[in-house]
Amino acid sequence: MALKIRLRRQGRIHRPFYRLVVADATLPRDGKYVENLGWYNPVEKEEDKVLYVKPDRIEYWLSKGAQPTEKAEAIMAKAAPEVMKKHKAEAIARKVAKRKAKKDKKSN
Repeated sequence: MALKIRLRRQGRIHRPFYRLVVADATLPRDGKYVENLGWYNPVEKEEDKVLYVKPDRIEYWLSKGAQPTEKAEAIMAKAAPEVMKKHKAEAIARKVAKRKAKKDKKSN
């Protein structure tokens, strides 16, 4: 089961409201989800009512291998920049280690 961290649209016509959720990649956008990680309200005028995320749960799901979509990643970077920086650094370290292992294997 491939997990994605993505936005789930809710709200009325012309008044969108999104939930940041962990869902199976094969399920529909507004279908069932595993866990709610926060919300994003682009229509709201007050700054504190626009965005809310749970950084500890985001970190947990990223460590379990859930892949964020582009929009979800941008929203998480705004709300929890320290979690996203850590995730990016770990991803780069994994790529470097993989390249190094591949290079070592070729040379042997």
